[in-house]
Amino acid sequence: MITLHHCPQTRSMRTLWLLHELDVPFQVQIHPFDKSLRTPEFLSLSPAGRVPALEIDGERMFETGAITEYLCDRFSPDRLGRSPGSPDRMAWLVWVHFAETVSQHAAALTQQHIALYDDAMRSPTVMKLEAARLGKCYDAIEARLSTPVENRDYLLTSGFSAADISVGQAVYMARHFRGFEDHPETARWFARISERPAFQASLPDPAMRLYDQDFYPAWEA
Repeated sequence: MITLHHCPQTRSMRTLWLLHELDVPFQVQIHPFDKSLRTPEFLSLSPAGRVPALEIDGERMFETGAITEYLCDRFSPDRLGRSPGSPDRMAWLVWVHFAETVSQHAAALTQQHIALYDDAMRSPTVMKLEAARLGKCYDAIEARLSTPVENRDYLLTSGFSAADISVGQAVYMARHFRGFEDHPETARWFARISERPAFQASLPDPAMRLYDQDFYPAWEA
């Protein structure tokens, strides 16, 4: 049995979406996004006290990129993954791991908007800088999706994959802080992938949302 340790609307949503797409048996243990992730019990699963943590076949994994690679190589090497002999293997690896570039900027903004409880603790400079960096990430996605190839509906020429899941989940988080106004292809791509049943299944119950707003504008001092 596969057990995913998950906090709603965090990076572990990426693994939850992937597991739904893989259609393999798994169970989810939901954790609050609080100091309970620093308990010795949880640190034995994920030594940095972060989600996701995955238990599988008596072993434990953490880090979303590693989990994505392992699950795809094991359960879906040529549908959601791309095997080493595939022409799209290099691009698949690049985009699976590019998701973390997007996520680190979204995480910084989550810290500023959500975790800090006093306006005096927030930095308008950091918030504006991180929102601008998200825009640069969107630029990279937009350029990829604008490449003039036949049927460019997804990040890979060969079609939907875990690369779309990884980057798509990161963009789902990022769009709380940066819209798609200047990125029409990115907007169309995100709309397309977020209609998938597995994405919908990975969304949290409204009562368990980390974000209580759909969008957080840059804060002005």
